[in-house]
Amino acid sequence: MMRSKALVRCAVVLLSLWLCIQSVPISVDKTKEMPQEEELGPPQSAETGLHYDRYLREVIEYLEKDPHFREKLKNANMEDIKNGKLSKELDFVHHNFRTKLDEIKREEMNRLRMLIKAKHDIQDGNSWTVDHQALLKQFEHLNHMNPETFEVEDLDRLITSATKDLENFDRDHHEEFKRYEMMKEHERRERLKNMNEEDRKKEEQHYDEMKKKHADHPKVNHPGSEDQLKEVWQEADGLDPEDFDPKTFFKMHDSNGDGFFDEAELEALFTKELEKVYNPENEEDDMVEMEEERLRMREHVMNEVDTNKDRLVSLSEFMAATKKEEFFDKDEWETLGQHPYFTEEELREYEQQLANEENKINIRSAELQRQKEELERKQEELNAQRMGLQQAVEEMEKLKAQNLKAEVNQPRAPVAGGEPAPVVPLPTGHQQQDVPVPGHS
Repeated sequence: MMRSKALVRCAVVLLSLWLCIQSVPISVDKTKEMPQEEELGPPQSAETGLHYDRYLREVIEYLEKDPHFREKLKNANMEDIKNGKLSKELDFVHHNFRTKLDEIKREEMNRLRMLIKAKHDIQDGNSWTVDHQALLKQFEHLNHMNPETFEVEDLDRLITSATKDLENFDRDHHEEFKRYEMMKEHERRERLKNMNEEDRKKEEQHYDEMKKKHADHPKVNHPGSEDQLKEVWQEADGLDPEDFDPKTFFKMHDSNGDGFFDEAELEALFTKELEKVYNPENEEDDMVEMEEERLRMREHVMNEVDTNKDRLVSLSEFMAATKKEEFFDKDEWETLGQHPYFTEEELREYEQQLANEENKINIRSAELQRQKEELERKQEELNAQRMGLQQAVEEMEKLKAQNLKAEVNQPRAPVAGGEPAPVVPLPTGHQQQDVPVPGHS
């Protein structure tokens, strides 16, 4: 779902348009009625992939609910947002929302403290060096020196961090995709090493056949070109390509009607081209590669059309692009399969990293095994000691029972009063001696 143009423009900086949600058009009524409590419900929007995603989305949505801030946001340009001018409007946000922002920040601080403590404990437990600078980077999106209230500096930091992190998102995605492809090739080569000559030849032949089959597809039009858009116009919209009109096309595919193509709306235009190359039912087609192809197409169009680099394509930018020479490009789009994902040198470096990581894991595994065996040995010693103590207790109990039985069975000597006194036996080796009786010599 999509929101108004004002929120979309702020989301370009803060969320790179992944906060695409719908709202009622902004009111310009200056009466500033008291915000209703029911408006403070939990926010809902698409995730950005940032570690502070929830905090970011909640801050934006609660700010957007304040009438004054919404009006300022509506009239702000990208420079006002980036240079901190818009952040100063935070001082005029209604008390109810400021209080809620304070609460959101405290929750985020608690989350980060728990995260840092958990990482610290894990690293200490494994005898690893704790990188305190890396841990502190977790706090760059807010002012952690003031953990209680959400201030102008917090909004500035959030804008700066989100802008930087989201601008790096595509780059990181490409690097992740390259690692994915290198791992695939590494595993394929490892399988070949463990095969006999006949099986290896069969596997290589099957691999080549799959590559050829994947490459055998209809022509893929250049993303954003006239032919590509006309194909969408005809096959998705059911209209005659002879009647193609760029302005009408734009309005038809501007799904939220805000006057801009955001990244999601652009990527939706490439579905027909991607379906020519990728089919989830085909063994030779990799859907991870399809998403990388979609990203490449979107980046290509943005680079050619998005002249102010705000990650949005306005109607005026779109119409200007349709008059450029590139718009009439008839050349086929070069898909991923026509370019190597990585060099042999990059693959060797990656395999060396894997070997190093495997070596570390083996060392750690051996250490854990040694610790396990030591614990088992100590456990056996404790079990032996426990059994020895148990046997000693049992012997003592038996001896005690025997002594009690002997005591009960001993004859007793008579004593005054009628009851026989117990006779205490003399020690062995001693003879009874006469005891003098009074009155006798």
